[in-house]
Amino acid sequence: MATTDIVILGAKGRMGNMLVNMALGDDELNLVGVCERKGNAGGLSYDGCQASDCLEDLLPQVPGAVIVDFTAPESSLAMAEKAAAFGNPAVIGTTGLDKDQQAKLAEFAKKVPLFWAPNMSVGINVLLKILPSLVQALGPAYDMEIVETHHRMKKDSPSGTALKLAQCLAEARGWEYDDVKKHCRDGIIGERPRNEIGVQTLRGGDVVGEHTMYFFGPGERIEVTHRAHSRETFAAGALRAAKWLSAQRPGKLYNMADIF
Repeated sequence: MATTDIVILGAKGRMGNMLVNMALGDDELNLVGVCERKGNAGGLSYDGCQASDCLEDLLPQVPGAVIVDFTAPESSLAMAEKAAAFGNPAVIGTTGLDKDQQAKLAEFAKKVPLFWAPNMSVGINVLLKILPSLVQALGPAYDMEIVETHHRMKKDSPSGTALKLAQCLAEARGWEYDDVKKHCRDGIIGERPRNEIGVQTLRGGDVVGEHTMYFFGPGERIEVTHRAHSRETFAAGALRAAKWLSAQRPGKLYNMADIF
């Protein structure tokens, strides 16, 4: 059976630790490296696995291994630059990347296979495929809103998934998302414009992730909700992406739609 070599960044974090444990239990994966931030690699020890707090030192020891990264926008960009320099493919699940950062990832993707998705769950990515059909079938009489809920520790708002879903809805209407987005409402705001998509944020407790899309029409409404019950959902999607990416060539910034 062919196996895929992988390196996991942020191996002591919540997602990183889960990725390590799932990779160790997957016969199709070979965990060859783990990496943490400077001075934080102590205690990382797995049989046959290199541990380091310096990615530049680690990558020459694991040529071709796929990097899996759920860290932060700035560190993910720095990682992608190093991956391009050393020829290691990379799967990025980091949220909160702005347009400029996404554009930089796309540039690095010309040199090495890169995969980025703000949400790695199969369910969310299936929704991204079927939502345009729902939007078009309902027509312009239906107002579209999104409410997203996450744990109190989440740093970015709205979530990357909520933005991706909202952009999907906007594209289905032929709108430019930046022209119609409304990320908060306060005070005397007047009537809701027809050409608007509201994205509202809730933060609290230990909620892994919940997104509800509302379609408010004359005399009725439709609600479509996705709930992630465990981070394992995202870890499983990322490891699936790593296996797939190992056989791809550079040229574009891949995402979950390329796998389905």
